[in-house]
Amino acid sequence: MRDRRRRHLLRGLGGEQLSTRGFKDLTEQLDGKHVTVAGLGVSGIPAAKALLRLGARVTAVNGGDGDGPRRQAAELEELGAEVRLGDDRTLPEGTDLVVTTPGFKPDSPLFLAAAEAGVPVWGDVELAWRLRGPESPPWLAVTGTNGKTTTVQMLASILRAAGLRTAAVGNIGVSLVDVVLEREPYDGLDVLAVELSSYQLHWAPSLRPHSAAVLNLAPDHLDWHGSMKAYAADKGRIYEGNEVACVYNVADPATEELVREADVVEGARAIGFTLAAPAPSQLGVVDGILVDRAFIDDRQKQAQELAEVTDVTPPAPHNIANALAAAALARAYGVAPAAVRDGLRAFRPDAHRMTHVADIGGVAYVDDSKATNTHATEASLAAYDSVVWIAGGLAKGATFDELVEGAAPRLRAAVLLGADRRLIAEALARHAPDVPVVDLERTDTGAMAAAVREAAALSQPGDTVLLAPACASMDMYVNYNARGDAFAEAVRALASET
Repeated sequence: MRDRRRRHLLRGLGGEQLSTRGFKDLTEQLDGKHVTVAGLGVSGIPAAKALLRLGARVTAVNGGDGDGPRRQAAELEELGAEVRLGDDRTLPEGTDLVVTTPGFKPDSPLFLAAAEAGVPVWGDVELAWRLRGPESPPWLAVTGTNGKTTTVQMLASILRAAGLRTAAVGNIGVSLVDVVLEREPYDGLDVLAVELSSYQLHWAPSLRPHSAAVLNLAPDHLDWHGSMKAYAADKGRIYEGNEVACVYNVADPATEELVREADVVEGARAIGFTLAAPAPSQLGVVDGILVDRAFIDDRQKQAQELAEVTDVTPPAPHNIANALAAAALARAYGVAPAAVRDGLRAFRPDAHRMTHVADIGGVAYVDDSKATNTHATEASLAAYDSVVWIAGGLAKGATFDELVEGAAPRLRAAVLLGADRRLIAEALARHAPDVPVVDLERTDTGAMAAAVREAAALSQPGDTVLLAPACASMDMYVNYNARGDAFAEAVRALASET
């Protein structure tokens, strides 16, 4: 970790050097400039509105032109923006700056045209960071392949338990532009718990959080980033300029390496979290107790009790790791140990994250539809001793050999559905040939009910029927929420028959 105090300047509009000092500067810099907003939705609409407020001329482009985008377009047009639906590939003539929503790939034609024209590209997070005023709350930021949302929500719960005004924002579904402009209900906050995706970090070069955590790194979104190296580098941007703590996962050396490569404010510390007994400057677990050996006076010889493992819901290993990361960020901000305990006790995870749906005939049915990649599914499978596994969907270029090889001793059986189920079936044949496999050969939404019935027939008392697809959902469902809802509905229907 390179410790170096400096004022960070970025190349900006027209090639001049732009500081990142807040709203007044952006008003002066963007007044009358032509800004193209790429994409609408949760982040695009607030960005376009903020730019109009800054005095920019705004053109919003969006590939879709359905009912939703048309309603959003009408709203922006009333405010003075130009909106082009059905074309997000062409750079509007005279564009001085592009502000993009997270979904656009770096090699999108719009960005290639911007690069050729010498037009800078900012993400909505970059815009939000530059909009901060002198009294804006500090950011405690979280990224990682898995666990981001849960960790940010845990962190917010801990901060609230400490009496701080806070909100879980960012990639969790809350526009950071709205937050920094202090629109209701985000005015007067003390500190922000910020979830950031690799997409958002890619387009946020001036971001400098108070403290940040990378929870883990595993291959994901490689079709967007182009390589694992590029994906990791974008994740690592979250550590740049950290003021107090760079929190990393001791069990994932790649996260520590990102800390080593980061350029931080002098005095910022590397803080590890581990499921084992912690070394100095780490948080960990001793005899079922979450302990802190990082933010205490005598960390060489002592440890501060924070909470018990049973204070975490669910107390699965990967979720204990999430809790430790959240605790590390909270402690970096000065939160007392009792608030860590109270915040973890108060926290309940969102739906579709290892959600217990029902017990039927001594078999537990668990919905972890949010496990959309192999890394998340590995953690989910590791939480149970005997599993009938429901899996499949869109693989997004993933391979399943390592996942299946590690999980094989826990698998009672597997039920596969979705577009890329064959890849999982082949991995099971190679690494778990004795595990019974049902291949539904279906991608229709009704396949989930059939999958639950097949899993029930294969299960025995004491087993867990686990929906942990290891794949994205869009081959069959609008999103992972709809997939999880379909599973829960099928389980409840099964329960009503017994």
